[in-house]
Amino acid sequence: MSAAVQARPAPSPEPSLQQMAAAGLRAFARLAEAWDLSVDEQICLLGEPARSTFFAWRKSPETARLSRDTLERLSNLLGIWKSLQILLPDAKAADAWVRQPNAAPLFGGRSALERMLAGNVSDLFAVRRYLDAVRSGGWT
Repeated sequence: MSAAVQARPAPSPEPSLQQMAAAGLRAFARLAEAWDLSVDEQICLLGEPARSTFFAWRKSPETARLSRDTLERLSNLLGIWKSLQILLPDAKAADAWVRQPNAAPLFGGRSALERMLAGNVSDLFAVRRYLDAVRSGGWT
């Protein structure tokens, strides 16, 4: 092999589902603190895992085995957080937004958090879709 031809480094392996779940749980813990979520609100947003399971996830996210539903919930919640950080660059305003009454038809005067706490993953997706549309110049 000539000096001009060098072997390319092997591409980094894709993160495992376990690694993504652990990262998602760690990010959710920071989101829950920023949004001042109670334990019951956190459990609801994550799809009602048993309290013991929730606390085990918090204690050791690296060993958490998450269902597809919980992973989808984490993805939506982190997407909501990201959209808010983009739309409202003041972090305190972005974090407060989830608790403020909202006149948009999707919320009917209730807060986004109230909508998300309805318990269905579709409610999380609706809030995320709403914020993505606002980011792209859609709904107001």
